[in-house]
Amino acid sequence: MSLTVFDFIALTLFFTCWIGYTQFARIKAKNTACLSRVLHQHRILWMRQILDNDVRVSHAALLSNLDRHVAFFASTTLLILAGVLTLFTQVDNVNEVLSSIPIATERNHVAIQIKLSLLGMIFVMAFFQFTWSMRQYGFLNILIGAAPVAEQTTNPALLDYAKQMGVVQDQAGHAYNYGLRSYYFSLAALSWFFHPLMFIVSSLAVVYVLFYREFKSKALRAIILAIKDLESEDI
Repeated sequence: MSLTVFDFIALTLFFTCWIGYTQFARIKAKNTACLSRVLHQHRILWMRQILDNDVRVSHAALLSNLDRHVAFFASTTLLILAGVLTLFTQVDNVNEVLSSIPIATERNHVAIQIKLSLLGMIFVMAFFQFTWSMRQYGFLNILIGAAPVAEQTTNPALLDYAKQMGVVQDQAGHAYNYGLRSYYFSLAALSWFFHPLMFIVSSLAVVYVLFYREFKSKALRAIILAIKDLESEDI
Protein backbone atom coordinates (compact mmCIF):
# COMPACT_ATOMS: atom_id res chain seq x y z
CA MET A 1 0.00 0.00 0.00
CA SER A 2 1.11 3.58 -0.62
CA LEU A 3 0.18 4.61 2.92
CA THR A 4 0.73 2.69 6.14
CA VAL A 5 -1.82 2.16 8.91
CA PHE A 6 0.05 4.82 10.90
CA ASP A 7 -0.48 7.25 8.01
CA PHE A 8 -4.22 6.60 7.99
CA ILE A 9 -4.40 7.09 11.76
CA ALA A 10 -2.51 10.38 11.48
CA LEU A 11 -4.74 11.56 8.62
CA THR A 12 -7.89 10.68 10.56
CA LEU A 13 -6.65 12.55 13.60
CA PHE A 14 -5.80 15.54 11.42
CA PHE A 15 -9.34 15.87 10.09
CA THR A 16 -10.75 15.17 13.56
CA CYS A 17 -8.68 18.03 14.97
CA TRP A 18 -9.67 20.44 12.21
CA ILE A 19 -13.39 19.67 12.05
CA GLY A 20 -13.67 19.01 15.78
CA TYR A 21 -12.03 22.27 16.79
CA THR A 22 -14.16 24.26 14.33
CA GLN A 23 -17.35 22.83 15.84
CA PHE A 24 -16.03 23.17 19.39
CA ALA A 25 -15.10 26.83 18.92
CA ARG A 26 -18.45 27.61 17.31
CA ILE A 27 -20.43 26.05 20.18
CA LYS A 28 -18.23 27.35 22.99
CA ALA A 29 -18.38 30.90 21.60
CA LYS A 30 -22.13 31.00 22.35
CA ASN A 31 -21.60 31.08 26.12
CA THR A 32 -17.91 31.86 26.61
CA ALA A 33 -15.91 35.02 26.06
CA CYS A 34 -13.67 34.55 23.02
CA LEU A 35 -12.31 36.65 20.19
CA SER A 36 -15.18 35.98 17.81
CA ARG A 37 -17.78 36.84 20.49
CA VAL A 38 -16.25 40.09 21.73
CA LEU A 39 -15.27 41.25 18.26
CA HIS A 40 -18.90 40.79 17.22
CA GLN A 41 -19.86 43.29 19.94
CA HIS A 42 -17.22 45.75 18.77
CA ARG A 43 -18.38 45.44 15.18
CA ILE A 44 -21.93 46.34 16.13
CA LEU A 45 -20.66 49.35 18.09
CA TRP A 46 -18.61 50.37 15.06
CA MET A 47 -21.62 50.20 12.77
CA ARG A 48 -23.60 52.33 15.23
CA GLN A 49 -20.84 54.93 15.06
CA ILE A 50 -21.10 54.97 11.27
CA LEU A 51 -24.77 55.96 11.45
CA ASP A 52 -23.85 59.00 13.54
CA ASN A 53 -21.43 60.36 10.93
CA ASP A 54 -22.37 62.05 7.71
CA VAL A 55 -18.76 61.95 6.47
CA ARG A 56 -17.61 58.33 6.50
CA VAL A 57 -14.22 58.56 4.84
CA SER A 58 -12.35 57.24 7.87
CA HIS A 59 -14.69 54.24 8.15
CA ALA A 60 -14.25 53.49 4.46
CA ALA A 61 -10.47 53.57 4.91
CA LEU A 62 -10.66 51.10 7.80
CA LEU A 63 -12.85 48.72 5.82
CA SER A 64 -10.56 49.04 2.82
CA ASN A 65 -7.63 48.08 5.04
CA LEU A 66 -9.46 44.94 6.21
CA ASP A 67 -10.38 44.03 2.65
CA ARG A 68 -6.80 44.53 1.51
CA HIS A 69 -5.56 41.98 4.06
CA VAL A 70 -8.03 39.42 2.77
CA ALA A 71 -7.10 40.13 -0.85
CA PHE A 72 -3.41 39.64 0.00
CA PHE A 73 -4.05 36.15 1.36
CA ALA A 74 -6.36 35.28 -1.54
CA SER A 75 -3.67 36.15 -4.11
CA THR A 76 -0.98 34.44 -2.02
CA THR A 77 -3.10 31.29 -1.88
CA LEU A 78 -3.22 31.16 -5.68
CA LEU A 79 0.58 31.37 -5.83
CA ILE A 80 0.89 28.56 -3.28
CA LEU A 81 -1.57 26.44 -5.26
CA ALA A 82 0.52 27.00 -8.38
CA GLY A 83 3.59 25.83 -6.47
CA VAL A 84 1.82 22.70 -5.17
CA LEU A 85 0.62 21.80 -8.67
CA THR A 86 4.14 22.27 -9.99
CA LEU A 87 5.44 19.80 -7.43
CA PHE A 88 3.25 17.11 -9.00
CA THR A 89 5.61 17.21 -11.98
CA GLN A 90 8.66 17.05 -9.70
CA VAL A 91 7.81 14.01 -7.59
CA ASP A 92 11.22 12.43 -8.23
CA ASN A 93 12.98 15.53 -6.91
CA VAL A 94 10.68 15.71 -3.88
CA ASN A 95 11.37 12.06 -3.13
CA GLU A 96 15.10 12.66 -3.41
CA VAL A 97 14.93 15.60 -1.00
CA LEU A 98 12.91 13.60 1.53
CA SER A 99 15.35 10.71 1.28
CA SER A 100 18.15 13.01 2.39
CA ILE A 101 16.33 13.89 5.64
CA PRO A 102 17.21 11.42 8.44
CA ILE A 103 13.84 11.60 10.24
CA ALA A 104 11.82 11.14 7.05
CA THR A 105 10.40 7.67 6.51
CA GLU A 106 10.72 5.96 3.18
CA ARG A 107 8.34 7.39 0.59
CA ASN A 108 7.05 6.34 -2.80
CA HIS A 109 5.62 8.43 -5.58
CA VAL A 110 1.97 7.64 -4.87
CA ALA A 111 2.32 8.56 -1.19
CA ILE A 112 3.91 11.89 -2.12
CA GLN A 113 1.13 12.62 -4.60
CA ILE A 114 -1.48 11.90 -1.92
CA LYS A 115 0.20 14.32 0.46
CA LEU A 116 0.45 16.98 -2.23
CA SER A 117 -3.25 16.45 -2.96
CA LEU A 118 -4.04 17.11 0.70
CA LEU A 119 -2.09 20.38 0.58
CA GLY A 120 -3.83 21.34 -2.65
CA MET A 121 -7.25 20.65 -1.13
CA ILE A 122 -6.44 22.75 1.94
CA PHE A 123 -5.40 25.78 -0.11
CA VAL A 124 -8.38 25.46 -2.43
CA MET A 125 -10.62 25.63 0.64
CA ALA A 126 -8.63 28.62 1.90
CA PHE A 127 -9.06 30.41 -1.43
CA PHE A 128 -12.83 29.94 -1.34
CA GLN A 129 -12.97 31.30 2.22
CA PHE A 130 -10.87 34.37 1.42
CA THR A 131 -12.84 35.23 -1.72
CA TRP A 132 -16.13 34.79 0.15
CA SER A 133 -14.82 37.14 2.82
CA MET A 134 -13.95 39.69 0.13
CA ARG A 135 -17.45 39.47 -1.33
CA GLN A 136 -19.05 39.99 2.07
CA TYR A 137 -16.93 43.07 2.70
CA GLY A 138 -18.28 44.30 -0.64
CA PHE A 139 -21.83 43.68 0.61
CA LEU A 140 -20.98 45.64 3.75
CA ASN A 141 -19.77 48.59 1.70
CA ILE A 142 -23.13 48.67 -0.08
CA LEU A 143 -25.00 48.62 3.22
CA ILE A 144 -22.86 51.46 4.57
CA GLY A 145 -23.40 53.47 1.40
CA ALA A 146 -27.15 53.04 1.77
CA ALA A 147 -27.19 53.74 5.51
CA PRO A 148 -28.98 56.95 6.52
CA VAL A 149 -27.53 59.44 8.98
CA ALA A 150 -29.13 58.81 12.35
CA GLU A 151 -30.87 61.75 13.97
CA GLN A 152 -31.02 59.75 17.20
CA THR A 153 -29.13 56.57 17.93
CA THR A 154 -32.02 55.21 20.01
CA ASN A 155 -34.21 54.75 16.93
CA PRO A 156 -35.02 50.98 16.97
CA ALA A 157 -35.05 50.68 13.17
CA LEU A 158 -31.63 52.31 12.83
CA LEU A 159 -30.19 50.25 15.67
CA ASP A 160 -31.41 47.09 13.97
CA TYR A 161 -29.88 48.27 10.68
CA ALA A 162 -26.54 48.81 12.44
CA LYS A 163 -26.80 45.36 14.02
CA GLN A 164 -27.37 43.71 10.64
CA MET A 165 -24.37 45.54 9.20
CA GLY A 166 -22.38 44.19 12.13
CA VAL A 167 -23.61 40.68 11.33
CA VAL A 168 -22.44 40.96 7.71
CA GLN A 169 -19.04 42.21 8.84
CA ASP A 170 -18.94 39.40 11.39
CA GLN A 171 -19.55 36.79 8.69
CA ALA A 172 -16.81 38.31 6.55
CA GLY A 173 -14.47 38.12 9.54
CA HIS A 174 -15.40 34.48 10.16
CA ALA A 175 -14.64 33.56 6.54
CA TYR A 176 -11.28 35.31 6.83
CA ASN A 177 -10.61 33.41 10.07
CA TYR A 178 -11.46 30.08 8.44
CA GLY A 179 -9.04 30.87 5.62
CA LEU A 180 -6.27 31.64 8.10
CA ARG A 181 -7.10 28.44 9.97
CA SER A 182 -6.48 26.54 6.75
CA TYR A 183 -2.98 28.00 6.65
CA TYR A 184 -2.33 26.79 10.19
CA PHE A 185 -3.43 23.26 9.39
CA SER A 186 -1.47 23.28 6.14
CA LEU A 187 1.68 23.58 8.25
CA ALA A 188 0.61 20.48 10.13
CA ALA A 189 -0.06 18.70 6.82
CA LEU A 190 3.42 19.67 5.64
CA SER A 191 4.96 17.67 8.49
CA TRP A 192 3.29 14.53 7.09
CA PHE A 193 5.99 14.47 4.41
CA PHE A 194 8.54 13.71 7.13
CA HIS A 195 6.80 11.31 9.51
CA PRO A 196 3.21 10.39 10.55
CA LEU A 197 4.10 10.99 14.20
CA MET A 198 5.17 14.54 13.38
CA PHE A 199 1.85 14.91 11.56
CA ILE A 200 -0.06 13.90 14.71
CA VAL A 201 1.98 16.14 17.02
CA SER A 202 1.69 19.10 14.63
CA SER A 203 -2.10 18.69 14.34
CA LEU A 204 -2.48 18.72 18.12
CA ALA A 205 -0.10 21.68 18.40
CA VAL A 206 -2.16 23.68 15.91
CA VAL A 207 -5.34 23.01 17.92
CA TYR A 208 -3.59 24.18 21.10
CA VAL A 209 -2.34 27.38 19.44
CA LEU A 210 -5.78 28.15 18.01
CA PHE A 211 -7.51 27.49 21.33
CA TYR A 212 -5.06 29.62 23.29
CA ARG A 213 -5.31 32.57 20.92
CA GLU A 214 -9.10 32.38 20.69
CA PHE A 215 -9.94 31.85 24.37
CA LYS A 216 -6.88 32.65 26.53
CA SER A 217 -4.81 35.32 24.79
CA LYS A 218 -3.84 38.70 26.24
CA ALA A 219 -5.45 40.38 23.25
CA LEU A 220 -8.78 38.80 24.22
CA ARG A 221 -8.52 40.12 27.78
CA ALA A 222 -7.73 43.61 26.50
CA ILE A 223 -10.72 43.59 24.13
CA ILE A 224 -13.03 42.38 26.93
CA LEU A 225 -11.83 45.20 29.18
CA ALA A 226 -12.43 47.67 26.36
CA ILE A 227 -16.05 46.48 26.07
CA LYS A 228 -16.54 46.82 29.84
CA ASP A 229 -15.10 50.34 29.78
CA LEU A 230 -17.54 51.34 27.06
CA GLU A 231 -20.46 49.82 28.93
CA SER A 232 -19.45 51.59 32.15
CA GLU A 233 -19.56 54.89 30.26
CA ASP A 234 -22.94 54.00 28.71
CA ILE A 235 -21.62 54.55 25.19
